[in-house]
Amino acid sequence: MGEFLPILAVAAGLLICNARSWCQTAPPAPEQPWHFEQEKPVQQEAQQVLRPEFGIDSAKIYSLPELIDLAEAHNPQTRSAWERARSEAASLGVARSELYPTIAAAALSQTTRSEIYLNTRFYRQTIPEFDLALELNYTVFDFGARSGRIDAARARLLAADFAFNDEHRRLIYRVATAYYELLNASGQVAAARASLANAQTVEQAAEARLKNGLATLPDELEAKSATAQADYDLQAALGAEEIAHGELATAVGASPLAAIQVQPIDSLNVHATLETTVDAAIDRAFRDRPDLMQQIAAIREANAQFRQARAAYYPTLKLRVLPDAQALYGLQQTLPWGSTSDLDGGVILDLHWTVFDGGLRRNQEARARADINAARAQADATRDNIENQVWTAYANLKTAMRQRVAATALLDAANQSYNAAIESYHDGVRSLLDVTAAQQTLAQARSSDVLARAQVLSSLAALAFQTGDSIQPPIAGTQP
Repeated sequence: MGEFLPILAVAAGLLICNARSWCQTAPPAPEQPWHFEQEKPVQQEAQQVLRPEFGIDSAKIYSLPELIDLAEAHNPQTRSAWERARSEAASLGVARSELYPTIAAAALSQTTRSEIYLNTRFYRQTIPEFDLALELNYTVFDFGARSGRIDAARARLLAADFAFNDEHRRLIYRVATAYYELLNASGQVAAARASLANAQTVEQAAEARLKNGLATLPDELEAKSATAQADYDLQAALGAEEIAHGELATAVGASPLAAIQVQPIDSLNVHATLETTVDAAIDRAFRDRPDLMQQIAAIREANAQFRQARAAYYPTLKLRVLPDAQALYGLQQTLPWGSTSDLDGGVILDLHWTVFDGGLRRNQEARARADINAARAQADATRDNIENQVWTAYANLKTAMRQRVAATALLDAANQSYNAAIESYHDGVRSLLDVTAAQQTLAQARSSDVLARAQVLSSLAALAFQTGDSIQPPIAGTQP
């Protein structure tokens, strides 16, 4: 026995080492990251997860509808919501299958051999047996339990469909927001370039007057400082434009490295007036918002579950039919073969009624009733939030339109002020500080004008998002 102990010890050690290599344990301490052997395969698998590639024409100028079409076709969030809706559709099919009987078939075959003692000796006996059995199960009635489960599954499918539509609504808004952010960023770059050109013009005028003895060195330094500030603002605008490009590409479902060209903001028609009232917008939101419809579907599901809970108080009647075709063959030593076949089986009616369950059904019914009240309260809360969201979006749009008018007037006044200041500076009747201040005011006015136009477009997109208009099909005969 002693010679086997070292072997057992080695085997136990190998088992322990193998168990440690396969088992996952918690990190030994919280102070630093923990790297373990199973991390490498996961890292390799993560590196193999690739984004589905699709064509982005870097030379094409994309409009917002075209980008939305790309996003709806390629963004993974819409695919995820679509698969969830398909899953719920399959769940509805599972629930509806309870309305039909189930039939199971089984084919059995066995051979038995035994020695039978008869008189003074044993005789060998061989019996092959073949069975073909069917089992049919059908619920005759259950007082609405199955219909409750089917209605609950149908409500969940409706909720999944509305969630799919809501995912499209959110995706459209995300793409529109990223699109207008890029338009604003590109417009800010153009405005910064124009401001830099103005600052360079002022600097050249200061240098010329300094050479002619009509300006001082501090004037030239002040002009150079304004030029440097304008160049600094341009670099910041270029950085923001790069970030906006990445945001738009990601929203579409492409890599941030994809080069997407969009229309300049000057080519877009910015609405100057509102074409709807806030009351009409709120009514459309109550009618079209998918998230509110999800809450209505949740109320339907809760009602269906309540019917299931009520049905548990009543009996269920099930039918079982068991036909069995059987064939037997027998061979006994010194005797010829014998065989027989028959069809047997049975019909069973199963009436099941729970008489006492310790309060299970009562509590299930109470829980279902509470779920109904909770779903209704949540729908009321969602309705209140939608009304406030539409009101806020409508107010923001009105504010953006008023700011757009003010920004246009500010840009016109700043442009005239700058032209007058630079002309007066050439004539020697204005100081460089006046010209620099006018140039900076013009730069700010250009930036505000671009931002005001982008805010109108973004506010329009926000109102369409809050009312659910973005996912509604266009009315025949109208322009998009």
